[in-house]
Amino acid sequence: MTDDQPILISQAQITWRDRDPARSLIDALENVSSAALKDAECAGLLAAIDTVATVPFLAAQVPDLASLLPAHASDVLCQRLGLKAKTFSADVGGNTPQLLVNYFADRLVAGESRAVLISGAELMYTLFGALSSGADISHWQHGGSHTAVQLGDNRAAVTDSEWAHGLVEPIRAYPLFESGLRHAGGWSQAEHMQRLGGLVSRMSEVAAANPLAWRRDVVSPEQAVDTANGNRMITWPYTKCMNAILAVDMAASVIMTTVGEARRLGIDPARWIFLRGGAEAYDIWNFSERPVLHESQAIAACGKSALQQAGLPLSAIDFFDLYSCFPSAVQVACNALGLAIDDPRGVTVTGGLTLFGGPGNNYSLHAIAEIVARLQAGKGEHGMVTANGNYLTKHAIGIYSREAGTQPWALARPDLQTALDAGPTVEVDNTPNGRGTIEACTVAFDKEGPTRGIVLGRMTDGRRFLANTPRGNTAMLQALMDQDPVGLEGQVTQGTKVNQFEF
Repeated sequence: MTDDQPILISQAQITWRDRDPARSLIDALENVSSAALKDAECAGLLAAIDTVATVPFLAAQVPDLASLLPAHASDVLCQRLGLKAKTFSADVGGNTPQLLVNYFADRLVAGESRAVLISGAELMYTLFGALSSGADISHWQHGGSHTAVQLGDNRAAVTDSEWAHGLVEPIRAYPLFESGLRHAGGWSQAEHMQRLGGLVSRMSEVAAANPLAWRRDVVSPEQAVDTANGNRMITWPYTKCMNAILAVDMAASVIMTTVGEARRLGIDPARWIFLRGGAEAYDIWNFSERPVLHESQAIAACGKSALQQAGLPLSAIDFFDLYSCFPSAVQVACNALGLAIDDPRGVTVTGGLTLFGGPGNNYSLHAIAEIVARLQAGKGEHGMVTANGNYLTKHAIGIYSREAGTQPWALARPDLQTALDAGPTVEVDNTPNGRGTIEACTVAFDKEGPTRGIVLGRMTDGRRFLANTPRGNTAMLQALMDQDPVGLEGQVTQGTKVNQFEF
């Protein structure tokens, strides 16, 4: 064990259920950061923190809402805590928390930071309520002036064509991946729904045992797929309980340092949780250009690399938290890692975004905090977190352990992205006319029922097309749901912005 080995020494999570507009986002960050400092049981820790990072607020990505939120959260948090520290943030994406942990492990090993506070909060439950009721949240805007260093890749998440065909909304895009998974698995509709119901039910058992979870009732496999009792269909085949719960008030925080600094501060070695491996990579940025829509080469590469760095096989991992915004994200990660979706170790330590809660970009910080807490309590030896941003696009993985590995943290880790970028892409035909074959599809619902089908496929020349079904053609929408439509042919017609597909 070397003195520069990166470790996590404390964590905190908070869930608020009282919808209090007086509590601002900065208040939430301060509360959870103070709780993480207290958790470390070290009087000198606050003075040692020289680096602060905050996970970006999801609502800040919406122009009409950004003006309601603090612009320099890391700076204001430092002022609240009485810190003079370097400040960081990142671009939008659920991969952000694990990306930050990996990045600051590098800074700690390089001697560029002594101790790092990473915090994130979302108050979407209260924000939505305030927008509806007109409650005053003007004090939420109060912030600092210092701009934090921005990390990550801030390219546009979708193409104009993906946007026009309704795929800017994750609730429409991820069910597309699900249709590809079903076809690849060769499942009947009944088998497919049984599989989805079982996954959600097992995750609900974890959420029910977690006092921080937003939804704590056990959901049976049958209840998960049943559209009764408010569990309406959102986008085929996903019912409401299969979609991340965005309207939550939650915050999480972790503190990182090195073995040497922890010794200097007198922090109990029983609290040291080692980051044994970490990796980040992107799949093909625009998902309509991916040759296979329901696989992730990046997750496979990241998982292999992180485990090799940790010196551990997948079988040694006691706890997993696989990013779970929708069932397809879990299944794709399982397939990439070589893990069964019903592995007895489970796929989540929190209950997942669809039941524990999906606090914007910050979910995986809760997963990291939970794994740190479990390892500190001696409930296992090793844990893995996978974090996903955009549309199975941006990925980050971390391996956490109670004991240091045989190898020090490597600043020069394998270059995964170059090999991924060298892989083939599919050309998209933005003016398609002619015969096309379905590769993936879904049906969007509103509260009254199905509204439109979204289809991705290949033209006869091999180029990809994007299309919607004709408005008002309910028979075709039903046909897309009643069978496995992948592989079926139809006619694709170019539109001004939206192309059309018909059998």
